[in-house]
Amino acid sequence: MPYVHIQITREGATVEQKAELIRGTTELLVRVLDKNPATTFVVIEEVDTDHWGIGGETVTVLRQRTREQGALR
Repeated sequence: MPYVHIQITREGATVEQKAELIRGTTELLVRVLDKNPATTFVVIEEVDTDHWGIGGETVTVLRQRTREQGALR
């Protein structure tokens, strides 16, 4: 009974995109590990960018700086 937990930042992934992630992950486990899709669980958790950090900074701050630097070019 596989359980897959996918975490992504909350930035507008559509219902269709999340459904594709669930479908694709399930198909991969069926193909590679011969798992039963009826007992394969996939959970997608969306995390606010203020709650996700990389290199000591939040993703919110990193993305803002990237936007500002792009505007300066």
